[in-house]
Amino acid sequence: MSLDDLHLNLRNLTPEDYPQLKTLMDRVYHDLGGAWPKRTIERLVSEFPDGQIVIEDDKTLVGVALTARVDYEEFSNPHRYDDLMDQREIILNAPKGDAMYGLDVLIDPAYRGYRLGRRLYEARKDLCKSLNMRAILAGGRIPNYHQHASEMSPAEYLDQVSRKEIHDPILSFQLANDFQVKRLLRKYLPEDEKSQGYATLLEWNNILFEPAESVLDTRKTQVRVGAVQWQMREFSSVEAVLQQAEYFVDALSDYQSDFAIFPELFNAPLMGLQDRAAQQDQIAAIRFLASFTEHFKTELSRMAVSYNINIIAGSMIEEHEDGHLYNISYLFHRDGDIEAQAKLHITPQERRDWIIEGGDDLRVFDTDAGRIGILICYDVEFPELSRLLADQDMDILFVPFWTDTKNGYLRVRHCSQARAIENECYVVLCGSVGNVPSIENMEIQYAQSSVFSPSDFAFPHDAVLAETTPNTEMIMFSDLDLTRLTVVRNEGSVTNLKDRRQDLFDLRWRDWSWKSGSRQEDT
Repeated sequence: MSLDDLHLNLRNLTPEDYPQLKTLMDRVYHDLGGAWPKRTIERLVSEFPDGQIVIEDDKTLVGVALTARVDYEEFSNPHRYDDLMDQREIILNAPKGDAMYGLDVLIDPAYRGYRLGRRLYEARKDLCKSLNMRAILAGGRIPNYHQHASEMSPAEYLDQVSRKEIHDPILSFQLANDFQVKRLLRKYLPEDEKSQGYATLLEWNNILFEPAESVLDTRKTQVRVGAVQWQMREFSSVEAVLQQAEYFVDALSDYQSDFAIFPELFNAPLMGLQDRAAQQDQIAAIRFLASFTEHFKTELSRMAVSYNINIIAGSMIEEHEDGHLYNISYLFHRDGDIEAQAKLHITPQERRDWIIEGGDDLRVFDTDAGRIGILICYDVEFPELSRLLADQDMDILFVPFWTDTKNGYLRVRHCSQARAIENECYVVLCGSVGNVPSIENMEIQYAQSSVFSPSDFAFPHDAVLAETTPNTEMIMFSDLDLTRLTVVRNEGSVTNLKDRRQDLFDLRWRDWSWKSGSRQEDT
């Protein structure tokens, strides 16, 4: 048959199609009793019309997929084909079932080789997603097993088919269509001599399935982030810095942004409230800056609540009771909660001039707009940290940074792009610009704030969702679709997280809680 002669159409089965359906089923299932009775098909079409899909060529049925709705908990466990119907051969379709059950997929022998079965399977998957159903289940025959039954068990047969050492016309096809073998079914269809009565319980999971819940409790899938590319400048007072910050928070809120992010140490110009001579003592200057942190926390938390926006306040210096200094990013939730992430890796300059110490804790934060992680500047250059966050289902990684030169900025940028690809997440990069010669260690800054995505078809060709003009104070917005992350992690061109060789290596976070006295150090 020439491809030029094909005129294929995908549609739903109707009761009027039964004569053609019977002819096709009798031809394909001649060894299993042939076609379903007419009353069975009419009842199935009546109860679940969307699930009965056909392919026709010039109004001739050449492919059919029959499907029922079932309860997942019942049919994801061992069962027989007869459990799907009553004594009158009426298929037990469950109107409120949360899964689809593939009853039959059959292709006219004359049309095999045109991948019509794959087309029917894709239509089933699309229907499963559109109906927000949990999964597609199917009992799959293994018709070539009788050729190997004398030399191997059914489990050994399944293993060799999965390794492509043996070809089975049904199981091999289903594995190629992303179905997973959940278990072996015994006496599934006793009259199936070719399969020796065995079958596989196959499952395709709908990765977009959302259980029914209150609208107010539903997790957002569309998230808007706003970044402030902040200009470092001389300020006359603490209030002037907070006034500038509130201006940007107000602007981002007006555009219904879910997050506002500021750069690392965005309030560092407050060191300029001391004269130049006092700034020569760098350690005293940074302790002076730390003295404003509690006031900033109070005001930024107020802004988060007042403007209904989650604020990631770049980072600020915090001095603990023991005199140790830390560079900490604060997450101000719009419900009033405050959480913190310390910078873990300290640059040589921070350690030398300011005696900053690295924190000991790394975590993912649950927000009303996704699960997020925060890595401050230098931390993003250590891939282990973002991988640990990805293992906790992080959606968005925020990276507030402060770099003086372009090569320093490019280290942060290129590492951030790598983190987005290898962890299949969004990365939001936010830095500061401007020149402040009157303040020690703030002579120059370089930044181009950006939002990066995984690199796959669902995202921009260069995996850059948004970016600012370099070295210009401005705000930047980007809309992030969390559903696309779910899809790329499960069905992407590559699936970095799924394909890790965890049989060869793993990554674990050490418990350092003993340092704070919450547990005893091992002896």
